[in-house]
Amino acid sequence: MKILHTSDWHLGRTLYNQQRYEEFEAFLLWLGKLIHAEAVDILLISGDVFDTRTPSHRAQALYYRFLCEMAQGSCRHVVVTGGNHDSASFLNAPREILHALNVHVVGEVTGSPEDEILILHAGKKDDGNGESAFPDTAVICAVPFLKDRDVRVSEAGESADDKQASLLAGIRKHYAEVSVLAEKKRSLLAAEAQKPERAFPLIVMGHLFAAGGKSVEGDGVRDLYVGSLAHVSADIFPESADYVALGHLHSAQKVGGSDFVRYSGSPLAMGFGETRREKSVCLVTFGDSGPALSLVPVPVFQKLERIQGGWDGIAGRIAELSLGASDAWLEVLYTGKELMGDLRQALDEAVKGSSMSILCVKNRQISEQILEKGRAEETLADLDVQEVFDRCLEAHGIPEDQRADLQQDFSEILFALAEEGRPVS
Repeated sequence: MKILHTSDWHLGRTLYNQQRYEEFEAFLLWLGKLIHAEAVDILLISGDVFDTRTPSHRAQALYYRFLCEMAQGSCRHVVVTGGNHDSASFLNAPREILHALNVHVVGEVTGSPEDEILILHAGKKDDGNGESAFPDTAVICAVPFLKDRDVRVSEAGESADDKQASLLAGIRKHYAEVSVLAEKKRSLLAAEAQKPERAFPLIVMGHLFAAGGKSVEGDGVRDLYVGSLAHVSADIFPESADYVALGHLHSAQKVGGSDFVRYSGSPLAMGFGETRREKSVCLVTFGDSGPALSLVPVPVFQKLERIQGGWDGIAGRIAELSLGASDAWLEVLYTGKELMGDLRQALDEAVKGSSMSILCVKNRQISEQILEKGRAEETLADLDVQEVFDRCLEAHGIPEDQRADLQQDFSEILFALAEEGRPVS
């Protein structure tokens, strides 16, 4: 049995307002070919299918067209779980129709762990042609993104520490309940088939920030939890799990030192901070000796290039790219000592006649000059939301002894927005 683990497609996402539909379409075309070539039985999508709760018609078309192609191909099942960017109601709306195509959608928790457990057969039962009466079968714990209200009850007067402890305890309890029920179902399958339990892989899906996971600047991740509320420990996943397919972090990585507890990462670079990171999907093959993992590199469908330095270095790099007929999208960070008020004009001239596009220019020299004169005019793109809030507190002369409580309240607001997948920057 072969399972392919992906996550964080973020269909419809833009980069500095640049549309990326051609990239998404190219990725899905490549993914479909890979699934066919590798004879993948089950495709897992661990949350954040879309970038917003109200995806565009074009993003929706890409999603549904791909699912229809999977239904017509060799892939037996697709499992989709909701992420913090997704609208659970939107994902769930066509669930019954998609189920007829062997596409299983779990957009949100329902209150019953049973609804998050899938028993999926990778082959057909005996039809008289000699096929096994006990086909390859996997037990899937399809756990979507867990919102605060899904796993705990708010109480009046509770402190931030109380909220944190209650939230983490609720997440742990939820995974434990789903896992225990899944283990019982696997035991029944093994007894019926008179096979060892490991013949029926137990796979856990999740969309959260597990302790030990890493993100990088510019990868587009908005922390699932803010500040000290951030990370759940990896031991919430059952030891009996043969593979844990995680979503939320955009860098492919293993968690807790285990090759089989993994973030697949986003298939496309979500920001210029990821330009040097190879993207991949996780192909897991289950055999008699247990699971075997291979990471399949995802091609780069649109090259991104971050250029930083003085003018000579920036101009030289652009010239090199032009000679190579590059069609890269560029982010330019000017840090030279010479003041260049006409930087954008010079850059436009440098890329003129090429296929390159400059998506963002940051002139740190001018920012420093302005700051020295006491007339800071940074753009919001240069600051994160916490820096904006801190500067507001300073600008309004809020006393130091009052700032801690206000900053904590602000963090909780960001937390609530992140849960709903709403922009916070």
